[in-house]
Amino acid sequence: MNDALMNMKNKITAYWSSRSKKQKMLMIGSAALMIIIISAVSILTTRTTLVPLYSNLTPSETGSIKENLDSQGIKNEITENGTTIKVPEESVDTLKVELAAEGIPDSGNIDYSFFSQSAGIGMTENEFNVIKLDSMQTELASLIKKIDGVQDASVMITLPDKGVFVSDAAGEASASIVLNTKPGYKFEESQINSLYHLVSKSVPNLPTDNIVIMNQDFEYYDLENENSSFASAFASQNEIKKEIERDIQRQVQNMLGTIMGRDKVVVSVTTDIDFTQENREENLVEPVDKENMAGIEISAQRINESYSGDQAAAGGVPQSEDSSDSLGSYSSGSNGSGDYEKVDEKINSEVNRIKKEIVGSPYKVKDLGIQVMVEPPKANDPNSLSQQSVDDITQILGTIIRTTIEKKAEGEELTDEELTNKIAISVQPFNGKMKLPKEEANSSLPMWAYIVGGVLILAIIILLILFFRSRRQSEMEEEYVVEEEEVVFDVPDLNKEKETEASLKRKQLEKLAKEKPDEFAKLLRSWIAED
Repeated sequence: MNDALMNMKNKITAYWSSRSKKQKMLMIGSAALMIIIISAVSILTTRTTLVPLYSNLTPSETGSIKENLDSQGIKNEITENGTTIKVPEESVDTLKVELAAEGIPDSGNIDYSFFSQSAGIGMTENEFNVIKLDSMQTELASLIKKIDGVQDASVMITLPDKGVFVSDAAGEASASIVLNTKPGYKFEESQINSLYHLVSKSVPNLPTDNIVIMNQDFEYYDLENENSSFASAFASQNEIKKEIERDIQRQVQNMLGTIMGRDKVVVSVTTDIDFTQENREENLVEPVDKENMAGIEISAQRINESYSGDQAAAGGVPQSEDSSDSLGSYSSGSNGSGDYEKVDEKINSEVNRIKKEIVGSPYKVKDLGIQVMVEPPKANDPNSLSQQSVDDITQILGTIIRTTIEKKAEGEELTDEELTNKIAISVQPFNGKMKLPKEEANSSLPMWAYIVGGVLILAIIILLILFFRSRRQSEMEEEYVVEEEEVVFDVPDLNKEKETEASLKRKQLEKLAKEKPDEFAKLLRSWIAED
C-alpha cells in the first residue's frame, strides 16, 4: 500500500516537474476557477430570499408577528426601523393566511365587528358610547387610508352630550385628523374638499367648519370657503372677458393696421359676456302632418242616431208654487211630428312627442362695442381720409360685431341702426404719440465708431497675414534642414559582381533575345555564316 502511494506520488511529482511554468499557472487557475464556480452555485442555490410580509406596522404589531414566527421556527428579518418584517419568499402567501386566521396583525383598535363579537347584557351605556366612538374613529381612519397619497391616518372625534330634555337643541360634533402622507405628494383642492365632505357625512351633526385636517409636518389643509370660491370665479370670469376683448382688439388692430398703418390706428373693445349656464328640459307636442295640423289616427268611434215619428202635441197649464208667478202668455205646441238625427264621432290621433334636454354653454357675447381712433394720412388734415375709407371701416366692424354677438332666440339679426350704435370711429391727429429725436430715431452709430471698427478689422487682417506668412516660412526652413540632414550614402553591394566587357555583351544579347527574337535569330545566322 505504501509502495503504491509512493509510486503515485513520484508519478505526480514527475508529471508536475515535467510541466512548464505556463502550464502550471494554467492548471492552478483552472482549479481555482472551478472552485469559485462551485462555491457560487452552492451559495445561490442555498440562499434564502426574504421578501416583505407586512409593511407600515406599528412596533406592537411587529413584535406580535415576530413572536409568532419565532415560535414556528421561521426565518424572519425586521427592516425600515421596525415597520417592515421579511420572511422567505416561498412562505409569504401561507403565512398571510395563517396569521390572518389567528387575528394577526392586531392593531388594538375597535371596529364595528366588535359589537357582533362581544355584545353582552352587562354593558353600560357609557361603555357602549366609548366603544362606539372608538369604532367610529377606527372605521373613519381606515376609510381615509384608502385615499391615494395617504399612508396612515389618526382621527379624533368629539361628540356633543345629549340634552336631558327633548326640547334641547342638538350640539355639533368636531373632528381632528392627522394624515401621514407620502413624501412629496401634493393634494389638489378638489381632493381636499372631497376629504372634508367625506368626514362631515360620516359623523352626525359634524359641519365642515368643525373639522381640522393636518399632516405629519404640521401643514393644514383648509377647505375652500364660498367667499374664496366667489372671488376665484370672479377672477376667472374677468380674465375670460379680458381675453375675449383682447382677441377681438388684436384682430381689428391687425386688419386696420394693415390698411392704414400700424401707428395710425388705436382700437378699444368692450364686451358684455353672459356666464350663466342654462339647463332646461322641453316637452314638445307636434302634429305629424304640420301642413294640415293633423296626427296619425290610431282609433275612431262614430255613432249615428236618427228618429222620425208622430206624437201628440204638448199642452197643459204650467204649474207654479207661487201664485203670483203667472205667465203672461202661453201657447200649446203643435203636433209632435218631426225628424231627429245625431252624429257622434270620436277620433284618437297620435302626435309627435319630443323631449329635449338642453344644456346651454356659458361665455356668450351678449353685447359688443368697438371704438376706433384713426389718424388721417396727413395728420393735420382730417379731410385727407376719404368718407369711403370710413364707410369701409364701419362695414368691417359691423361684420365683426354681427358674427360675434349671440343671435337672438328667434334668429333676428341686428339692424343697421343697432350696429351703428355699437361702432364709434374718430378721425383726428394723434397728438399724444411719442416722437423720438432724429439721432435716436435713426439709431445710427457715430462716425468715430465706424473708424475705430475699420482700424481694428484692418489690424486683425494684417496680423493674420503675418502669422500665416511666418508659419509658412518656418515650415519651409524646417523642410530645408531636413533635406540637408538626409545624406544618401552609396554603399556598394557586396554580392554584386564586377562587370566586364564580356558580361556586358552577354546581358545585351539576352535582352535582345527577349525583346526582339527575330533580330537575335538574324544576328546568329550572320555569325554562323561568317564562321
